[in-house]
Amino acid sequence: MKAYRASLLWFAPQNDSPAQALFEEDGLLVIGPDARGMQVVQAVGSWHELSPRYPDVPVEQLAGRIIAPGFLDLHVHFPQTNVIGSPAAGLLPWLEDYTFPEEMRFDSPDYSAQAAAFFVAELLRNGVTTALSFATSHPASVQALFREAQRNSLRMITGLCLMDRHAPAALLNRVGPARAADGARNAAEQSLLDSQALIEAWHGKERLGYAITPRFAPTSTDAQLRGAGELAAQYPDVWIQSHVAENKDEVAWARELFPASRSYLSVYADFGLMRNRAIYAHCIHFDDDDRALMRETGAAAAISPTSNLFLGSGFFDYEAADRIGFAYGLASDVGGGTSFSPFHTMLAAYYVAREGQTKTGLSLSPQHLWWQHTAGAARALGLDGKKGQPAVGNLLPGCEGDFVVLNPRATPLLARKTALATNLDELLFSMIVLGDDRLIERTVISQAIPSASKSAVT
Repeated sequence: MKAYRASLLWFAPQNDSPAQALFEEDGLLVIGPDARGMQVVQAVGSWHELSPRYPDVPVEQLAGRIIAPGFLDLHVHFPQTNVIGSPAAGLLPWLEDYTFPEEMRFDSPDYSAQAAAFFVAELLRNGVTTALSFATSHPASVQALFREAQRNSLRMITGLCLMDRHAPAALLNRVGPARAADGARNAAEQSLLDSQALIEAWHGKERLGYAITPRFAPTSTDAQLRGAGELAAQYPDVWIQSHVAENKDEVAWARELFPASRSYLSVYADFGLMRNRAIYAHCIHFDDDDRALMRETGAAAAISPTSNLFLGSGFFDYEAADRIGFAYGLASDVGGGTSFSPFHTMLAAYYVAREGQTKTGLSLSPQHLWWQHTAGAARALGLDGKKGQPAVGNLLPGCEGDFVVLNPRATPLLARKTALATNLDELLFSMIVLGDDRLIERTVISQAIPSASKSAVT
């Protein structure tokens, strides 16, 4: 076991509403192994109250630092790191001119491996300890990302990108001579066989999870979407991820391709792809029937504000989402998103809420913004400890021991501004507005250890 003395930020247990942030200026966080040998939070609270209970546990003194839950990124593209900051007129031209050409390179295992190493290091440098990520349509890209995440004990959820039409031939799922021996008659069948093999190899292995991943409905045939839904029914504990209602041209295209479905979102429901653990990125151009469908099926939205602002896609409607009542959390959406930093994402979400609501501007509280990138995102993923699942995104006892050490004096302006804070909201908002990777002094990842005699933290 090991303990840390610092200021502590975490969230109280919640029911249906966003949890209340808790702050202990002089706190103690105790980390140690659970019955599985996994490093988890044993205790959190006041130093003066807790320290007598753990007299023999070594304590690391972190004066002037804040320990907070590790961040969750609900939607990010591992193959698009090199695409950040690429100019384009909108989503569809951006895909054709930059994203698709870059993703073609991930057919190479070597290219995938070096890209995965940089990507995972960048997540950790920015305090992200759990990510739901796209790979490409190449199995090599999925294998590379799982291996690198496993090497770093990062909680990673990813999957083979399913796309068998309306994209460059080099990016479409294909049978090919090497895969024909699997018995597939067409690309849709092969993509599902590959997905199933990856599920069997990686899902539930240490801190790894699989996500069935149609890129977005227009790039999959009915046969592929139907097969993805059948695979989801066969493996109810895997995740599902895709994009929906990001861009008006994309919405119109989806309606042309799937005229029998009530809406773009309904396409996924019609093929059995909406349920708990289904995460849909963007969810901008919705009506209330779409929002009710999200609520009724248990699906959740990955809000991607820096990407939406950068590509001019639109604004997520927080007021309508809360009025109807469905789950959501924040996401970087790199490379349409412009930064790996959760602070940049939270600040962009604040802009979106102020400017993009249907009636009047909404001022999201700093606590709500932070919750969306930690405990709220964990709830959206089904990783909040309910129904026997692991808990991440918080520092409550039993949560996996993922956390960040923040230095609120990391830059001269941060030091000046945070010193003026008179309450928790002012402190959090100063870090949201002025923070970046320099604010993250250290990222600590939970690991499984063979015995309690070994160090509980890396």
